[in-house]
Amino acid sequence: MGVKVQIIFYSLYGHVYQLAEAIAAGAREIPGAEVEVLQVAETLPAEVLAKMGATDAKKAFAHIPIADPKRLPEADAIIFGSPTRYGMATAQMRTFQDATGGLFASGALIGKVGSSFTSTGSQHGGQETTLLGMSTFFFHMGMVVGGVPYSVPGLSYLDAASGGTPYGASTIAGQKGERQPSENELAVAKAQGKHIAGIAAKLAAN
Repeated sequence: MGVKVQIIFYSLYGHVYQLAEAIAAGAREIPGAEVEVLQVAETLPAEVLAKMGATDAKKAFAHIPIADPKRLPEADAIIFGSPTRYGMATAQMRTFQDATGGLFASGALIGKVGSSFTSTGSQHGGQETTLLGMSTFFFHMGMVVGGVPYSVPGLSYLDAASGGTPYGASTIAGQKGERQPSENELAVAKAQGKHIAGIAAKLAAN
């Protein structure tokens, strides 16, 4: 049986969802990997989403199942994705993580692999603080934390503005969400998925 990877994201305009799919594609390159892409529950009312112009974007991933915190122990690797809100993960993602107190108390996630990815409205809009902030969850759970190694060429790409950090994949969405993930950003995300699933496979083999 291969390793199980859960990629759990929150996305408002679809940028983080696109990264999630790229990460899933990379994870599936590990032989035998079982990869699930899941989304955290929305907490904003439908009328608010409509005013924010997010309704149509959310239809693109309406088919993605809602993540259940109780199922986290089933995974060998857990990869969280969230846009930044003032340099932190969204309230939706934090609400999901806050529902895992029982897992913390029982040590159910100790030894599993954790990683994260994000999007921001601008090039310096909090990508690294958001990724590092999400990583504290993994440390408290006793997990092994992974990111993106500098052997991935996309981390050193300088020809255009681009996301992608050693702490995790990222994309620059633009102030109005007008910019879509670039080829380089998606390549970094795919590399992250393969890297994290590969680490989980090595740990499972021991």
